[in-house]
Amino acid sequence: MSAIRHRLVLCRALHPTAMEMIAARTDIDLRVLTDQFRGPPLQAELTEAMKAADGVMIGLEKITDAMLAGAPDLRVISRFGVGFDNLDIPACTQRRILVGVVNGANDLSVAEHAMMLMLTTARRTLEMDASVRAGTWMVQSGRRMHELAGRRVLVVGYGRIGTRVARLCSAFGMEVAVHDPGFPTPRIAADGHIPAPDLMAAVAEADIVTLHCPLEDATRGMVNATFLAHMQPHAWLINTARGGLVDEAALAHALANGVIAAAGVDVLVTEPPNPENPLFKLPNVVLSPHNAAAPLECYAKMSRRAVSNLLDYFDGVIDPGYTVNPEVLGRNAAS
Repeated sequence: MSAIRHRLVLCRALHPTAMEMIAARTDIDLRVLTDQFRGPPLQAELTEAMKAADGVMIGLEKITDAMLAGAPDLRVISRFGVGFDNLDIPACTQRRILVGVVNGANDLSVAEHAMMLMLTTARRTLEMDASVRAGTWMVQSGRRMHELAGRRVLVVGYGRIGTRVARLCSAFGMEVAVHDPGFPTPRIAADGHIPAPDLMAAVAEADIVTLHCPLEDATRGMVNATFLAHMQPHAWLINTARGGLVDEAALAHALANGVIAAAGVDVLVTEPPNPENPLFKLPNVVLSPHNAAAPLECYAKMSRRAVSNLLDYFDGVIDPGYTVNPEVLGRNAAS
């Protein structure tokens, strides 16, 4: 183990098993900014702490080139998650700073959460719970409940999470179509699903559209008024990926005017959200606070992976499969 001491900053304390991994080391100087993982991003605190850090672990905090410029010793950033749209990746690469993610740690939890949103939407679970508590035993008004079996779901994005969602939907007896321009259609067909290379044609045939693609220039705002107009009036939209994939004003208008029937949303464009978000006023939306990966088991796996990315980097043994810009490896001495 290296005799050099590494200055490590965690935006928030992690699962105890991950904190024990750090405590077992004799070469780490640790600074933890807060003991709560959930909550608003800690931009000001992080900017200041980064100035003397060799490695940092972030949640939803943004990393800009200006912040990197003020952190001359920073060599590795570990993201507590798999998305990295809150980091300036080109700037990190230019400065030879490795970015790690927790690939594989949250796949199951997010896939289960997507199914939960589908089921809650299908059975109007929140409305039924509220009616029972209010003394209205049988609700007869409003949209009808539905079974998932037999419905056609379009999975947009066939990565680690999308593939799990497709399998779970199949297990529920659903007809599964998959759209992913980066994935070979023969493989989709071999997995027992329907390849859907024409997105808008597939949207028009789907009863449910569930999003599992990254947020990038090509996908930002992809679910807009045109996209929603192609959906069937009885269809639902499920989003457990990134809020920026959806034009929220267009979605609110579509839900309020019968363009689509319902939506299940775990992610929003602005987080924490503006209380005046029009989606909050609609009864046909199920909302959760970007917590698809919040189950304890997932939290533990993500915590350990996030810490491993930092420690493995310092030890010179990090797996490139957990990195966003592996080209940095080999050009950068960890010590």
